[in-house]
Amino acid sequence: MSKKFEVSSIFESDAGLAATVLRIPVGITLAAHGAQKLFGWFGGYGLEATGQWMASVGFEPGYLMALLAGSAEFFGGIALVAGLLTRPAAAVAAFTMAVAMTVHLGNGLFLSNNGYEFALALLAATVALTIQGGGAYAADRYIAGRLPRAELSPRQLAAAA
Repeated sequence: MSKKFEVSSIFESDAGLAATVLRIPVGITLAAHGAQKLFGWFGGYGLEATGQWMASVGFEPGYLMALLAGSAEFFGGIALVAGLLTRPAAAVAAFTMAVAMTVHLGNGLFLSNNGYEFALALLAATVALTIQGGGAYAADRYIAGRLPRAELSPRQLAAAA
């Protein structure tokens, strides 16, 4: 019996580690792409030029769309790296990647043809993080462990419902 318990404990800690292994590089990638859009860092075009491009592909008003997409990627990416508000940050990033895919769908899968494979990979990763959460090594887990837990009686639960 104790062998079985030890094995399940190992797998539980691996799941917490797996979320971290996924969360950090995806967060770095998203933050860097958001920084390109917002600030023109890392060879990006900045907010004005990105907004003009977004307007040219049908996302109007372009400046606002660039601000929203860049913010979702930049601030969502930073939140993912820290594991802070992981599920909401990942959900917003997933939505942003789904929209990004619509721009690239007509070009096929491969990035070499300006296809959607990169957005698809980030979409899959952010959907997984939305479902799984940040894992054992996330700020979310630390904060949740510090919050007082409210114990409700069945009568209180029924009244709340």
